Amino acid sequence: MTPWKEEGYHIVTPYLTVDDAAAAIEFYKKAFGAKEIMRLPMGDKIAHADILIGDSHVMLSDEFPDMDKLGPNKRGGGTCSLMIYVEDSDAAFAQAVNAGATAVRPVEDQFFGDRSGWVKDPFGHEWTLSTHIEDVSLEEMNKRMAEMMAEGA
Repeated sequence: MTPWKEEGYHIVTPYLTVDDAAAAIEFYKKAFGAKEIMRLPMGDKIAHADILIGDSHVMLSDEFPDMDKLGPNKRGGGTCSLMIYVEDSDAAFAQAVNAGATAVRPVEDQFFGDRSGWVKDPFGHEWTLSTHIEDVSLEEMNKRMAEMMAEGA
């Protein structure tokens, strides 16, 4: 019997639309160490591709305006962001920026227990690069957030 989901995939898998899927795949390899799993070309476009970043699959395709599939750069910005847990968020951030990502927020210790920085890829998607550095209870997280808001951060 065929399993209801493919082996190695998580329940939720991001699917990105970009304005140049071939270039995006190469960028994700350089920026995030992605491995290309497969691609289905359709003429001069990529109809579907699958990459692996760490243990997570990310699917992507080129834009298809006739099907209302447009990337963030054509829509005026992203409607979601992606997060990657990494062993060293500072190194991962530098790697992404060196590959061509734009720094959005520098890597800093966060009130919720991660050390995180935000980058935007050349295709308009925002990525958070995080290393978990501290277990923080919900009560403590709320306290820290209130303090941060009171300071005007």
